[in-house]
Amino acid sequence: MAYAEVYAGWKADPEAFWMKAAQEIDWKKAPSHALNANKAPLYEWFSDGMVNTCWNAVDRHVEAGRGDQLAIIYDSPVTRTKQSITYAELRNRVASLAGALRAKGVEKGDRVLIYMPMVPEALEAMLACARLGAVHSVVFGGFASSELAVRIDDCKPRAIIAASCGVEPQRVIHYKPLLDGAIDMASHKPDFCVIFQRPQEVAKLIEGRDVNWHGFQYGTEPADCVPVAGNHPAYILYTSGTTGAPKGVVRPTGGHLVALNWTMKNIYNVGPGDVFWAASDVGWVVGHSYICYGPLIAGCTTVVFEGKPVGTPDAGTFWRVIAEHKVKSFFTAPTALRAIKRVDPKAELVGNHDLSAFKTLYLAGERADPDTINWAAAALKIPVIDHWWQTETGWAIAANPMGIEALPVKVGSPSVPMPGYDVHVLDEGGHPVAPGTLGAIAVKLPLPPGTLPTLWNADDRFKKSYLTTYPGFYETGDAGYIDEDGYLYIMARTDDVINVAGHRLSTGAMEEVLANHPDVAECAVIGVADALKGQSPLGFLCLNAGVTRDDADVIAECVKLMRDKIGPVADFKRALIISRLPKTRSGKILRATMVKIADSEPFKAPATIEDPAVLDEIRTALQTLGLAQQA
Repeated sequence: MAYAEVYAGWKADPEAFWMKAAQEIDWKKAPSHALNANKAPLYEWFSDGMVNTCWNAVDRHVEAGRGDQLAIIYDSPVTRTKQSITYAELRNRVASLAGALRAKGVEKGDRVLIYMPMVPEALEAMLACARLGAVHSVVFGGFASSELAVRIDDCKPRAIIAASCGVEPQRVIHYKPLLDGAIDMASHKPDFCVIFQRPQEVAKLIEGRDVNWHGFQYGTEPADCVPVAGNHPAYILYTSGTTGAPKGVVRPTGGHLVALNWTMKNIYNVGPGDVFWAASDVGWVVGHSYICYGPLIAGCTTVVFEGKPVGTPDAGTFWRVIAEHKVKSFFTAPTALRAIKRVDPKAELVGNHDLSAFKTLYLAGERADPDTINWAAAALKIPVIDHWWQTETGWAIAANPMGIEALPVKVGSPSVPMPGYDVHVLDEGGHPVAPGTLGAIAVKLPLPPGTLPTLWNADDRFKKSYLTTYPGFYETGDAGYIDEDGYLYIMARTDDVINVAGHRLSTGAMEEVLANHPDVAECAVIGVADALKGQSPLGFLCLNAGVTRDDADVIAECVKLMRDKIGPVADFKRALIISRLPKTRSGKILRATMVKIADSEPFKAPATIEDPAVLDEIRTALQTLGLAQQA
């Protein structure tokens, strides 16, 4: 069946489409219906079904006689270690960990925060929570104590599972002191912390609170899978809000299982026994959907990679992993390919590896620029597929459904909407625009299974953030257009969240950090174009009157402050000190105009600008960094 038929079939009868997809999942009690609109616009899916995620991701494959198949391949060039775990071994390890958590009081509905690097134990921790019906919240291992503390206070975990450290190519990142600092800062205190001690650093345990990963499992009874309702939260994943506290995206269990299972076959063209690799991190949504859950639900072998695209040891690492483990479908961010291309522009290292098992490369996380797509397609001689989705949706809004039909690739477009997503491009008044016309991208409600039904303990914030601008639609926060053939193009964010190496970061949150510096009176952060990372943050600082210190000292302190408060993931390294910021008469900072000046793009000063002369000062300051080359 062709894509157009599948999409039309969904549109004609969404209920029948998703009920059929739900039959691929093992239910303890099958749902009687797919959509529950009783609390619209807070829609739910499969809410009267009973199901367990861990059973579907692990146990059912063992029961089906595939216990000896590899579930996880761990490949860590930074520690020079490799490990393979079968489905039977994974079941035993997860059941043991879940049993130990249960013995210390973790039950269905309790939250467990996970602070782990890219090791198999991170997936085991997630699956152990799912086994018990506990709700996990994974926090990226590079986040600073203050960011971790905010998340602890928001989700109030009964337990925290952490590693002693993370390992980077040139350094060891000390997780335990960051965790201890976060617990000290947080108002909520966990009952206990489980620490996975890595050989690169053995952390000091706090007596009475901390337990050792292996030690606390000794002698406990393995746990069986606990069925939960289809609308029970599987996890909370925090995403940057443009202002204020991070938003806790809730992922409901039933829809999560059905949607991810559907995508593995229909988008990524993989099934039981195939090797799938997503080069991301468990701290991001890609790590949840396509390192842990999606591949395992589909019975694939998933690769857990602890390394970098370059420098571990060279720009051929990705091709080595794909060849060695016979990866069929590979998913990464365009940033990673740009890093490889920068070191190996002629793709000479590709030829050193047998990539005959490698069928498709998928890109997401930021806009995939045509140069990068064309370079990869020429080097690998396979389809390079851009697709577009968000933390909020958990799976692709638009993609090229390679398991249904390989559609013609249009470089620069993530292709077409997937079943479940009725995508519209709207003007400021909420009216549809003509094909080829730029506008706000919105999805008609209800969103499909697996997407967020709300934010954690914040229904009103959910409605305000996503549902109020265009009534009846989910506002994606992205701008773009749809062409005459129905292909979607994503051109920019409509807010001030920037994308650094595939990581969405809030400029508002960065500005809050800078504003805390005692010498800074006012500030702004923009994302400027970066050939390697997509965007790079740049700060503008207006100092308090009477400050006579060296500008370089203030900037250095601000860079350190950002590292301490948000973490290295912010990649904040540059700032400029200026006398004033460009503003409208109503006081709005003209960030979009500043970005255009920095990126040497033509711009027109808005009619509402307070003083056009300030833009010349901005351009002059930017030119000291080699930006704003166009007059």
